[in-house]
Amino acid sequence: MHEIIQPDGWAKPIGYSNGISARGRIVQVGGQIGWDAHCQFHSDDFVDQVRQTLINIVSVLEAAEARPEHLIQMTWYFTDRVAYKSRMKEIGAVYREIIGRHFPPMAAVQVVALMEDRAKIEIQALAVVPD
Repeated sequence: MHEIIQPDGWAKPIGYSNGISARGRIVQVGGQIGWDAHCQFHSDDFVDQVRQTLINIVSVLEAAEARPEHLIQMTWYFTDRVAYKSRMKEIGAVYREIIGRHFPPMAAVQVVALMEDRAKIEIQALAVVPD
């Protein structure tokens, strides 16, 4: 089982959690970007790439017999902080559509560039499948 950790007296975070406790089999999802299974980009739109990146994460989880609710950590790397912040409502809707209402601890970091020139977002994730 996973247990969300929320220190007493802290404001409740929106869209992520402050901590999580889990026990089971670890599944590490390497950095996924907004291209498809054939390494092809279908859009340069930020939210479209977020959608594809999350789909890719779910595909890796499924290959490991894991599900989105097993995620215990996500690190988001993006090249445009303004695009991320200005489209958070759309990003939230896409997240809930693909991942659901499971919000593990997350970090969001703006980077100068990603390895693939067209990539606008990369997400690395960690999951724990309960014993």
